[in-house]
Amino acid sequence: MGSINVRNRLWLALAALVVVITPAQPVRAEAVTAVFSKHTAGSSLTVEHGVWDQFLKRYVKRDAAGLNRVDYARFKAKDHKTLKGYVKALQSVDVAKLDRVEQFAFWANLYNAKTVDVVLDHYPVSSIRTITIKSGLLGFLKDSVGLGGPWKAKIIKVAGHELSLDDVEHSILRPVFKDPRLHYAVNCASVGCPNLRMSAFTGANLDAELEAGAKDYINSARGVSITDGKVTASSIYNWFQADFGGDTSGVLAHWRKYAADALKAKLAGVTAINSFQYDWTLNDVKK
Repeated sequence: MGSINVRNRLWLALAALVVVITPAQPVRAEAVTAVFSKHTAGSSLTVEHGVWDQFLKRYVKRDAAGLNRVDYARFKAKDHKTLKGYVKALQSVDVAKLDRVEQFAFWANLYNAKTVDVVLDHYPVSSIRTITIKSGLLGFLKDSVGLGGPWKAKIIKVAGHELSLDDVEHSILRPVFKDPRLHYAVNCASVGCPNLRMSAFTGANLDAELEAGAKDYINSARGVSITDGKVTASSIYNWFQADFGGDTSGVLAHWRKYAADALKAKLAGVTAINSFQYDWTLNDVKK
C-alpha cells in the first residue's frame, strides 16, 4: 500500500513538473489569428470539397438515437489514402484569396477531415483521447491518465505555417469568425460532440448547415436534457460559455433560439444549468 502511495505521489509530482515546464503560448496564438484574419472580400474563388462530400455520404451513418456515426474500419480499408490526398490538397490553398464564407467552410472541412485522418492512422481506438501523436514524457503522462488527444500537435501546414487542430479551432475559427455555430461544425470524433455533417461545408451551404447543426444538437439529449426540471447540458456550453453570451442566460437564450417545441416548453422558466456531461467514446459505427 505504501508503494502505491509513493507511486501516486511520483505521478503527481511529474504532472506538476510538466505543468511548470510547459509554457503558455499566447503570442503564438495571436500571431496565428493575425495571419489568418486576412481575406478577400467579394472573391469568387471556391475550394473543391467534392471528395470529402462523397466520403461523408459514404461512411457517415445516422443511428436510431440521431447520432452520426463513422464507419472507420471500412473508411480505412477503402479510402484512407484518398482522404490523405484531399487533406494535402487543402493545405496548398491560398486561404487569404477566399472570402469569409469560403474560409469558414475551408477551415471546418480541413479540421474534420484531418481529425478523421488521425483516427484512421491509429484505428482501432476506443476514443480519440487515447491518441497521442508526440512521444516523450508529456505524451507518456497524458496517455497514463487518459488525457491524450491529437489537438496540440502541429500536424497541418497552411500558407507555410504549421498548425494544430487547436490552432484551427481556437486561434482561427473562434476569434476570426466569432460565430457560436462553429461548435456545431467542427467534430472531435466523439459521441458527445455535435454530429459530423453528412455533407461537406461550402460557401453556398454554410449558413444552412450551421443552422441545421445547431438545431440538431440542441434538440438531442447529447446537447440538452431536462428531466424533472433539472438541466443537464453538453460540456461544450461550459467550456465555451464565452462564445454563447458569456453566462448561463446567454447559453439559455441560444438554446431557445433553436429549440423545437418540446424542448422550448421544458426551457420555460429555466434559469440555471444543473450539470454538464460529455461522452468521449469514439463515434464509430456499432459492430
